[in-house]
Amino acid sequence: MRYDPAMLSFDVCNAARLRRDPRYDGRFFTAVKTTGIYCRPVCPAKQPLTRNVAYYPTAAAAEAAGFRPCLRCRPETAPFCPAWNGTRSTVARAMKLIDGGALDEGSVVDLAMRLGISSRHLARLFERHVGATPQQLARTQRVQRAKRLLDASNHTMTDIAFQAGFGSLRRFNAAFAELYGRSPSSLRARRA
Repeated sequence: MRYDPAMLSFDVCNAARLRRDPRYDGRFFTAVKTTGIYCRPVCPAKQPLTRNVAYYPTAAAAEAAGFRPCLRCRPETAPFCPAWNGTRSTVARAMKLIDGGALDEGSVVDLAMRLGISSRHLARLFERHVGATPQQLARTQRVQRAKRLLDASNHTMTDIAFQAGFGSLRRFNAAFAELYGRSPSSLRARRA
C-alpha cells in the first residue's frame, strides 16, 4: 500500500494499534485483510496479526479499498468525522448553505430537505446551537452583505438589495429600519 505523506508510518500506526492508544483515534484506521473489516485503533476486538493489517488515513479510504466498518468500534464515528460532531455538523452545513444563498430564493423546507432532515428538526437544532432561526441567520447575513456594499460601492439601492440577496427593495428597507432604525440611504449619506 502507498502511504500519503500526511499519513503516519506503518510502524507508528502499528504501535498505536497494539497499545490501543486513544491519542491516535481518528488519525488512522486499521484494515484487517483476512476479515475485510476496518477499525479504529482503540477497538476492543481481538488484535489481528501485524502481517494481516493495512492502515488508511480516513474511513473513506478504507471503504474505497473494499473494507467494511467494524460493528464494535464504529469507525464512522471516530473523532474528526462529521458524525463525531453530531448535530453541530448538520448546523454547520446548513449555515454554509445559508451563506451561499440557500434561503435567498428557497425556503427552510427546501434547505431541510437538502440536509435530509425535517424543517422542525432544523429549527430545533438552530435554536440549540445558534440561538436563532435559519431565517434570522439568513436575514442577518443579507444585511451584513448589504452594509458592506453600501460602504464600499456606489451602486444603486436596488442593485445593492438584490446583490445582497433581498427579494425586494421593500424588504431591504424594512430590514435596515428594524436593525439600524434608519434607511439604507441615510446610512450612505452619513458615510459621505
